[in-house]
Order: sequence, then C-alpha cells, then structure tokens
Amino acid sequence: MLSLSLLDWAAFLVFVGCWSGYALLVDRIPRIHHRSVIAAMDEHRRRWMRTMTTRDNRIMDTNIIGNLMNSTSFLANTAIFILGGLVAMLGSPELGARVFGALPFAAVPDAAAWEVKVALLILIFVRAFFELTWALRQFNYCSIVIGGIGAGPEGAGALLHAEMAAKVANRGARHFNTGLRAYYFGLAALAWLLHPLALMAATFWVVQELHRREFRSVVREALQER
Repeated sequence: MLSLSLLDWAAFLVFVGCWSGYALLVDRIPRIHHRSVIAAMDEHRRRWMRTMTTRDNRIMDTNIIGNLMNSTSFLANTAIFILGGLVAMLGSPELGARVFGALPFAAVPDAAAWEVKVALLILIFVRAFFELTWALRQFNYCSIVIGGIGAGPEGAGALLHAEMAAKVANRGARHFNTGLRAYYFGLAALAWLLHPLALMAATFWVVQELHRREFRSVVREALQER
C-alpha cells in the first residue's frame, strides 16, 4: 500500500466514498428509496404475488421465477470467470507494465501497486458473487413458497402466503441489484489500472448512470404511473 501515490489514495477514497455513499442513500433512506425504480418494482412484485393466488394454473409464475434465476445464475457464473482472470493477472505485474507502458497518458504501476489494484477488483467481484448467489437462493425459496400456496383463493391465508413470497422475492431482487451494482463499480475500478484520474472519472460516471437509471429513467416513470 505504501507504493501508492497521494493521487492513488485520493482516487481510492473517492471510489469507496461514492460507492458506499450511493448505496447508503438509495438503500437505507426511505424517503429517497421510495422514489427509485427498485421500490416501484417491489410494489409490482407484491401485486404479482397477490394476483398469483387467484390462478389455478401457475406455470407462468414458475416461468417468471425461472427467468429471474437464470439471469442471476448467469451473472454469478460470469463473476467466477472474471475472478479466475483477475487471479491470473495478480501474478503478472510485468504484463501490466508492458501493456500500460505502451499506452499514452497511462501511469505504469510497479509490482506492489499492480497487486493492490488487482486485489481491489478481486474483492469487488467476490462481493458480487456472494450477493448474486444469495439472490439466487432467495428466488429459489420464493418458488418453494409459491408451490406451497393452495389452488384458488383461501382468504387471509392466501394473502399471508402471497405477502411472504413477495417479501422473499423483493429481498432476492435487492441482493441481485447489489451484485449488479458491484459489476458497475468493478468496471470503474478497472480504470484504476490506467490512471488514478481515470478511476475518479469512471466512478463519477457510474454514479451518474446509476442515478439516471434508477431515478430519472423512462422505465421508472412508466412503473410509477397510476
């Protein structure tokens, strides 16, 4: 860590501050969270589960759960492949020096700085893997809860189980979103291999894109229409 320059430290602190600050504001402050596309989808999942209790044939519902699990599994498997590549990069600092030394305006890292920067990427995608696999398990649990709901409406009992399934599905979606967010910031951290200023610029761009898609997108407006 001593091999990092002051500019590297500043870029790293900006990166950590933006990621943790954005997650804190969006996920932990209800007044802000309720205006996001994530909160809108939570309500649509509740409506889906309530409507599901009125159907005898639930093939469509199980297909939807299967699609959610497939997309989550794809990203979790991809994280494993990325981690394999990053571990290989960790032991090849001379490759990084050769590649980035040929690029204009790139700050060529020494061996210690290279290991620190690649280690950060490894930690990010390990976090993504754990979040995505936990989301996958929760979608699996949701499918089991759906299978336990009897055919036809059963009054308060059916609504209780529908609310239970919605809570499990919403928690799975939240962890899926956290894992996907790790992918976004992982791409930003990749810019640190090029230059600390590139890390700052990529971090600000990722935060701006996340905010636009979760709070100012056409999809969010459509989902919140009454």
